[in-house]
Order: sequence, then structure tokens, then C-alpha cells
Amino acid sequence: MDRENNPIYDRNTLEFVTVALEYCTFIETVPQLGLFDFADKATKLLPLLYLKASLLPEVLPDEEIEPEYTVTEEMYKSVQTKIADRLGEYDTYLETFHPDMQYSDAPIAAFISENLADVYQDTGNFVSLFRQGHEEVMQQSISICQENFRSYWGQRLLNGLKALHAVRYEMIESPESEEEE
Repeated sequence: MDRENNPIYDRNTLEFVTVALEYCTFIETVPQLGLFDFADKATKLLPLLYLKASLLPEVLPDEEIEPEYTVTEEMYKSVQTKIADRLGEYDTYLETFHPDMQYSDAPIAAFISENLADVYQDTGNFVSLFRQGHEEVMQQSISICQENFRSYWGQRLLNGLKALHAVRYEMIESPESEEEE
């Protein structure tokens, strides 16, 4: 496949790689940020990540390629815990898109930290696979990322963003919350 028609070198793919790497780096530095700075940056970065994921070129999956994922369960849990620690009482929110919500009389709690860790897991795996530099693996990573975005982490990103929006703009109303950090 020539470089011009290769989805790996498509402008939208390269921009997604850049934003995904920025997101992963941001998530890995959460302990260094104050609550307001974390919420502020997250509410700016997440919409960009969503946009860039939605613009990825279509790539058909190759069933013969089984990539090795690098984001382990321990890494996921570490990221989730760091975000939960940073958010404290703001980590929990009421979930409105949960499939069981229609059958429930009680509200269903969800966690921003879990949403963002889910996004981190897929984007981290994508970036890691893309860095390998093997075109077949890179194409497969685009295909997997697209499928997971559509079926799972895109909605998780939006749910976390919705809750973070409330955190971010509540803090403008009462900045003394940040001073407690």
C-alpha cells in the first residue's frame, strides 16, 4: 500500500496519535496536579480526544493479527486510584446511561476515575501498538481503537466529561475547595 492511501499516515490518524499520547501523559501526571488544574485540563483534552477518535479513517480488522497489549490490570488500577485520590469526593456521580437504569428505582453511582482509566487503557494500548512501527500492527491498532471507541470508551469518555464539567465549573463558584488541596 502506498503511503498516500495508507490510513497509518492519514492526517486524522497522526492527530489522534498525538492527542492520545497527550491524554496518556496527562493521566500519568495526575498526582502532580491540583484538583482545579486537573478538572480544567481534562475538560479541554477529553472533547479533543473524542473528536480525533471519531475522525479516524476506517480500517478493516485483520483477524490474523493479535496485538500484545501493554496496559496491564495493575497499570489500570494505579491510574484509577490516582484519579480517584485527586478527585476525592467529586469522583462519584449519578449515572444516567447505565443499561440497568431503566429497571432501577434507585440511582446508580459511577466514578469519573473509572471512566478515565477505561479511556486510558484503550488509548494507552493504541499508542503502544502504534509505536512498534509495524504497519500491520499499526493498522490493526486503528481498527481495534475504532471498535472500542464506538462500543465502549467513547461513551465512558462522555460520561466522565459530563461529571468533570460539573466539578470544573462548581470550583469556579467555590474556589476555596481548591485551597483545601
